Amino acid sequence: MIQQFIELGQGYGDVYELCELIQTNEKRIHNAIIIISNNGEKKVASPAVAFKPVGESKFMPIYICREGIPYNPEKPSKRIELFEQALERIGKKAIQMDVKHSSYYSETALFYNHLIGILRLNHLIPPMQ
Repeated sequence: MIQQFIELGQGYGDVYELCELIQTNEKRIHNAIIIISNNGEKKVASPAVAFKPVGESKFMPIYICREGIPYNPEKPSKRIELFEQALERIGKKAIQMDVKHSSYYSETALFYNHLIGILRLNHLIPPMQ
């Protein structure tokens, strides 16, 4: 199975697109994740949703809004609240996980490969076949 991150943007207006994908594809949702990382002194969040492959396809897309949303657990961002509400409407909940910021990696592709490994190890997406 091919698992690939598809970056919608950095979480400004594109979080609305992610919420629409959740609503229109609710039967395909495999898991939803809020990836939290530190960018210096600031914490940032990346909402992401993994979708099941379509039909006979072996492609699992993972849509993400990467590291553009400030994260404060005591006072959640309106964009994170919108993401969680979209999931709640379909009876799902996002899993939170902490990872290194993408700036630690020389390329964004390496960051996404690392995330796929973490998601597989934690059984949040299926293992490589």
